Amino acid sequence: MKPTLRSISAILLSLCTIAAGLPEKENFHLFLLAGQSNMAGRAKLEDSAAEPIRGILAMNKDLKWQPAIDPLHWDKASAAGGMGRPFAEDVLKKSKGAEIGLIPAAFGGTSVREWAPDAKASGTNLYQTAIERAQIAMKDGTLKAILWHQGEADSNERGIKVHEERMIELIGNFRKDLGIADLPFVIGQLADSPDKEKDELRKAIDDANRRVAEKMENVVFVSSKKLETADGTHFDAPSIRKFGERYADAYLELMGAK
Repeated sequence: MKPTLRSISAILLSLCTIAAGLPEKENFHLFLLAGQSNMAGRAKLEDSAAEPIRGILAMNKDLKWQPAIDPLHWDKASAAGGMGRPFAEDVLKKSKGAEIGLIPAAFGGTSVREWAPDAKASGTNLYQTAIERAQIAMKDGTLKAILWHQGEADSNERGIKVHEERMIELIGNFRKDLGIADLPFVIGQLADSPDKEKDELRKAIDDANRRVAEKMENVVFVSSKKLETADGTHFDAPSIRKFGERYADAYLELMGAK
């Protein structure tokens, strides 16, 4: 297979990273990416996504650090551009002396029920996998927050009834098992749907997530207002970048408030 600009850039920066070594643990800020397809990334890959950003790494499938080049996830063949990179880029600019490590763990099409500690999705325990990846990453850095985008799979009458309760349980489980009682948790709003009935169901999920953010400490809800989709569900490339920046602003504001 002929090497691409993307693969060559990744190899070169990987070599530089290995040679330079990782930053001090307290200066290597880690973020766990979890949820379903919009967190995994389904936006068309932009040319800039092939360019490594110094100071931003991602944990790959083999639990190794590499340059954060989209697609960060490998959950499905459709994995593409996501919000992880723009989030990290924005945080990096505003966090003096820090470097960023992204921990991809999202999986498209999954319900919040499938993120329970004893559940399985596509033969995998998503929650335990995310915990294990985060714990391995935490040997090298400091976990700062979980970025979560999920809810399309629960946008039905049954899912709406239990979504708030399950989200509260989920956040509590993550904090307990990762040993950080006040770990920040950032939740994003779902995309507007052109289908009126589907849109109303999504709004009900958003309302549940807003209530979770109001009830729990260090949980923040991020608006997706005026962001566009490519297919009525997945944010397009310009919008996923803006959404990542909104996540960054929400996280930094939360940290400032702390």
